[in-house]
Amino acid sequence: MNLASALGVSENPTPITDYKEMVTERASAEFGMFKLNPKVDDVVEKCGCKGPDGVKLAVMGTIDTGGSGCMCPETAFLRALLRHVIIRERDVVILDMEAGIEHLGRGTTRGVDVMIAVVEPGLRSIETLERIKKLSTDLGIEKVMAVLSKAPEEPTVINEKLAEMGVPLLGTIPFDTKLMEADLAGKSPLDVGGPGVEAIKEIKGKLEELFGTEAKEEA
Repeated sequence: MNLASALGVSENPTPITDYKEMVTERASAEFGMFKLNPKVDDVVEKCGCKGPDGVKLAVMGTIDTGGSGCMCPETAFLRALLRHVIIRERDVVILDMEAGIEHLGRGTTRGVDVMIAVVEPGLRSIETLERIKKLSTDLGIEKVMAVLSKAPEEPTVINEKLAEMGVPLLGTIPFDTKLMEADLAGKSPLDVGGPGVEAIKEIKGKLEELFGTEAKEEA
């Protein structure tokens, strides 16, 4: 919900599923059927917005209330859009998913290069990561990595657990009150600075080393 402010965008763009006329026109068919391959190549430009650093942000959308009806055309539309931006677009695509594993059950993350799980130093978080790794493998996602958030200064049993699970630690973000201050002020953490931001920059650098060359070669 707060991704827009974290990117320095003043407010979230309208969710794509709220463009009901467009979704219906492109994804619906006769007799209650729906199209599996609707036109989606212009959706990010139409429905998204740009942040101050040139990052494009688009919000997929969801069901607002329980029992609000079938989401078949909308689901088909969003899946087609995700396939397009992951496979066809030449930009780096980051899917910021809701916490938990529900999206893995829907298969909306199929085809990504790496699944990054943000874990905290606690048992429940590690148990969730174990389930994420299994479901990711079922979807054909071979690389699962972890980022340890709110990390203590000294290595903990969490690091040992990650090693036992065979999940590489991409980086650690220390507990940093500046990140909370930025969130409360509606600012991007990058504009506030602090040890947490420096750790995030290091993680970005590692990702560029791992996947930047591949992206350039494909482009």
